[in-house]
Amino acid sequence: MAKVLAMILAGGEGRRLDPLTRERAKPAVPFGGRYRIIDFVLSNFANSGILKMKVLVQYKSESLNAHIQRGWRLTALLNQYVEIVPAQMRVGPKWFEGSADAIYQNLNIITDEEPEYTFVFGADHVYRMDVRQMLDFHLDRKAELTVAAIPIPVEEAADFGIIEVDADGRMVGFVEKPKTGAKTMPGDPTRCLASMGNYLFTTDALVQEIVRDAGDPASAHDFGKSIVSSMYERKRVYVYDFATNIVPGQSEKERGYWRDVGSLDAYYQANIDLVDVDPVFSLYNDRWPIFTNQHNFPPVKFVFNNEAERRVGRATDSLVSEGCIISGGQVHHSILSPKVRVNSYASVEHSILFENVNIGRHCRIRRAIVDKHVDVPPHTEIGYDLEKDARHFHVTESGIVVIPKGMRIEPAR
Repeated sequence: MAKVLAMILAGGEGRRLDPLTRERAKPAVPFGGRYRIIDFVLSNFANSGILKMKVLVQYKSESLNAHIQRGWRLTALLNQYVEIVPAQMRVGPKWFEGSADAIYQNLNIITDEEPEYTFVFGADHVYRMDVRQMLDFHLDRKAELTVAAIPIPVEEAADFGIIEVDADGRMVGFVEKPKTGAKTMPGDPTRCLASMGNYLFTTDALVQEIVRDAGDPASAHDFGKSIVSSMYERKRVYVYDFATNIVPGQSEKERGYWRDVGSLDAYYQANIDLVDVDPVFSLYNDRWPIFTNQHNFPPVKFVFNNEAERRVGRATDSLVSEGCIISGGQVHHSILSPKVRVNSYASVEHSILFENVNIGRHCRIRRAIVDKHVDVPPHTEIGYDLEKDARHFHVTESGIVVIPKGMRIEPAR
């Protein structure tokens, strides 16, 4: 195999996910009960056999650092690693000024490792991908940059970098988040080709472009706005169709699945989709597993079965993680992270509960995201009166109630 290195950009603030990112970086936000968002990109590289990964962190990175250090230990004997790279400020006392600047400030990593090819991937999307197939595509085209892309409805073009390609798949145009006039796909006026923010560079070309960009004081120092948008005019830039990527054990309907969980509503929906009887994205593909930090928690426990008093410990159409206790309460169409307790006569529906949440007796929780270490007092109702909820919690446009980490909720609001 060619000598490759993966640079994972995990330093974003994730402002649109506030309050979930109030105390953690966006890639560290829990997903699917027992994972973190960053686990998906790291698992893709691990399953693809690319086992040299540098994770560039910046904002509120403590929980992300701990997760990677405890859960992503590869063998140094074979020179395999997932290593955290904090903002080193090697070029002066400043934070990363953009995704391209993050690579520029850490060029020493690339020059020390001397890879022939360098992946530059984001850390905040949910998907499965065999990145070896993107590498094969890159080598076959003798590309200097390959950009992974997916088709999207033209109505969503303003949220993505939109790509124009010729018949051979070579990039001939790129506009970052166009407000109007987005170029549609050939033969399909309803869809555009959007960049996934995943790039593969021939390393020499990456270094040349990053250094050139760093010397431009007018640049935004962003891969989409500053590198891709002009590099195709000077060098061989090709577009890899993510829909052609084949992952072992993946169903046909999952092929091409990729979710940007950058907003609270998008995050909520991508999570809740997991509990469907036959979800589009399955966590149960043991041929391409999602790896994460393993905890030494006891099994899930369901107790009480008194139908007459409606005191039954039950969960239906739900993901329930290890260490949870459903003690006479009822859970439906929800996701419970480790060590959640739902007490007697409580009802939890269409909700996401993070680690160590306690739901008191007779509570009614609906369409809510409850962050870690929240104790919900008995008889509390959340999600039934949004006007009332909005006076105490964050409520999204679609009516999802979000309760921050460790928030103290007063009894009988």
